[in-house]
Amino acid sequence: MKMISEMFQTADWKKEKHAPIIQAPRFSADKAMTITVSVGDEIAHPNTTAHHIAWIEVYFLPRDEKFPILLGRCGFESHGASTQGADTSTVYTEPHFTLRFRSEKPGTIMASSYCNIHGLWSAATELE
Repeated sequence: MKMISEMFQTADWKKEKHAPIIQAPRFSADKAMTITVSVGDEIAHPNTTAHHIAWIEVYFLPRDEKFPILLGRCGFESHGASTQGADTSTVYTEPHFTLRFRSEKPGTIMASSYCNIHGLWSAATELE
């Protein structure tokens, strides 16, 4: 049986349009920090009805803790579809997600995203 953890793909976001890109500041205890996660910054992702990023999730694993905490999830629902068919609308969402949070401890920011054609992708960065 295949486990979901085996299905997450990783890559350098500068060479792969599906890999999450995490932009995070230096750690600051008890001050709100802004985290931005996106897909397709360097190499654009199509985001059409047939091929799109459906969602991004962002987690934080505080140092010395056992499990990560879900900070936020953003769904991207507009991919050009309308009542007239696929890619007939003028509205296309871009997979770009910003959130703010506070923590007493540094740790690891982890992001996952889902492409309806190419599956699950993940990335992580240390918040020091």
